[in-house]
Amino acid sequence: MAREYRIGALWIGGSLSFLEQLCLKSFADAGHHVTLFTYGEVQHIPDGIEVADGNEVLSTEHFIRHTRTGSPAPQADRFRYHMLAKYDDIIWADTDAYCVQPFTTENGHFYGWESAHHVNNGVLGLPKDSDTLQELIAFTSDEYAIPEWLPAAEQDRLRAAKQAGAPIGVGDQQWGAWGPRALTHFLHKTGEIRHALPREALYPIGFKERGLMVRPGANTDRFLTANTLSIHFYGRRMRERIMNEGGEPAKDSLIGRLLDKHSIVPSDAPLPAPPPKLERLPPEARRGRGKPNLTDLADEHGNDRGSLRHRYTELYQMLFLPLRERKLRITLVGLDGGGAVDAPDSWVEIAKPMLAMWIDYFPKAEFTVLDRAEKLPVRNKRVTYHQSTLEDPGEIAALVPDAPDIVIDDATHASHHQQNAIRALFPKLANGGLYVVEDLRTQPASLEEHGLVKTAALFNGYLDAGVFDHPDEKAKAELNDIRADISGCFVFQAAFQKQRRDQMLVIHKR
Repeated sequence: MAREYRIGALWIGGSLSFLEQLCLKSFADAGHHVTLFTYGEVQHIPDGIEVADGNEVLSTEHFIRHTRTGSPAPQADRFRYHMLAKYDDIIWADTDAYCVQPFTTENGHFYGWESAHHVNNGVLGLPKDSDTLQELIAFTSDEYAIPEWLPAAEQDRLRAAKQAGAPIGVGDQQWGAWGPRALTHFLHKTGEIRHALPREALYPIGFKERGLMVRPGANTDRFLTANTLSIHFYGRRMRERIMNEGGEPAKDSLIGRLLDKHSIVPSDAPLPAPPPKLERLPPEARRGRGKPNLTDLADEHGNDRGSLRHRYTELYQMLFLPLRERKLRITLVGLDGGGAVDAPDSWVEIAKPMLAMWIDYFPKAEFTVLDRAEKLPVRNKRVTYHQSTLEDPGEIAALVPDAPDIVIDDATHASHHQQNAIRALFPKLANGGLYVVEDLRTQPASLEEHGLVKTAALFNGYLDAGVFDHPDEKAKAELNDIRADISGCFVFQAAFQKQRRDQMLVIHKR
């Protein structure tokens, strides 16, 4: 027989906005007793909502936030698991979960699929004796626990950091490590995944469709069924969306209609104003003193390697300035993402300023360029061009003269193409030469080979173990043959911000 459940939620600091008011009141209006746990004074709590001290469930003595975003999500994730273990008559609901129908369950399990791959913990009910709940509490009791669902190379990286005395905590790990990722993993591990409700029950309007909820006149009924129990508003992103559109949702949008249904007046509890954003300086205002550097040239040519986006040129300037006036041999493997076949028109627009930047920066260098196009969009006596698919390391090696001083790979970004080029060209690199691979984090689905190790993971594994591990035995042997020629190897994150994903590889040859 289905039991009656109360709803538990948590709010950490500050006033509620009309969006949180709407969600809390929707549960109360559906007949639920609602308990809002807090860690301090909170304004604009709707009438009829019980307020309780969050310290009764989980102390703030060791409060954890996500480093990159500042979000208290790790604390809120751990809080809900402890709340479910403390009370047996409660279901957790995020303050951005709207109640369509009363929540009830015959066995204490109440959670649902948000996508084909994961269960969200935005609405969560687990019985006290749930094996999943015990796993979650044990896992989140250790800030530096290594998620067992991560790829082996990433687990090795975290383990090596831990053994070196510099463990990487949940605040610096992937978003959702204690949330949906953990919940989905342990539900599968325990077999309790069988209780998960279909997507239509709790997350009928997905993250990608969230904009429809504030779009005037949008037909959102097509997502809802008789089995829909809740709608997730994706709070932080929804608040940003509403603020960008004037601070209140349109009255004839889904959220606008729901506000009217529950007699919530947005102006009585407005969304918090976002902090002022620093005005982004245009490239021409960023120039420093002295001779133009590579970033200046990139910005001048409209190249996204400079301050416009990736900032690769800041590292290149440090590496290449002492070499700038030398007679060098430089190999460019691809000119911006290998778009020569897939998007030839846009490739020409991007490839020309890319090549112009390097020609200007290295006035005495000779260039060998490989790409998939039939011909190069510019002619220059210092540039030799060869068409290459990058599928065959032997072909790549045959196209490039011996002893290039610098190799820069910005071709297709496909892992096997990056690794084919390394196998072919690093042995030919001059002593003391530099080999760079850009865009480690963006592999095209149309070209990526299933099951192949990503280049970032391949080299992170090398940095940890000192050897290369590769599923292809020939590639593995060739990579381990060249490791004795590696003087240094560095993996940099996007925009050189350590909390972001790996983006750039630099290898120095002995």
